[in-house]
Amino acid sequence: MKTRKKLLIVDGYNVLRSGSRYRSFADPDYTDDSFNRAREALIEDVVVFAGKAYEAIIVFDGAGNAFSTGETQKVGGVTIMFSPAGSSADKVIEKLARDARERGIETLVVTSDATIQDTVFGGGVNRMSADGFSHEIAAYYEEARLDDTPKVAKKNTISERIDGQTLAKLIALRDNKN
Repeated sequence: MKTRKKLLIVDGYNVLRSGSRYRSFADPDYTDDSFNRAREALIEDVVVFAGKAYEAIIVFDGAGNAFSTGETQKVGGVTIMFSPAGSSADKVIEKLARDARERGIETLVVTSDATIQDTVFGGGVNRMSADGFSHEIAAYYEEARLDDTPKVAKKNTISERIDGQTLAKLIALRDNKN
């Protein structure tokens, strides 16, 4: 039986500005380089979070860019899109969430925008704050780091595997050098 795919929709710029994990990437002046580093980190994090459980879409606001067409591209299995010129990312996210709900797809929207949260939650879509997402990702990476930490191998000697009475007899034999 095939499991139902879930949809993850991420409000890109909102998460970059509101998520504690991404504030460290942005210089106070939000230069192109720092914002690009933050965007790349977000994309990588969404790839990790989505895994095989979610189809993921990150929506960035392109409303103020006259050249934005709303075209999409795939990066690591995640769909990246800028909203078309004149249309906000909020409207695109709300439409994607509504369409998914109408098709019966379980959907999670990541944003700290109260209006989007209220709109999608009212429509039966799950939501997660930008900071909640930041904490989930940080916890994932910490768990992965701890899993990779070298561990001291447990010594598995015979004396640890046999009962005490037998061990006492063996020690007596060893120490009694007649």
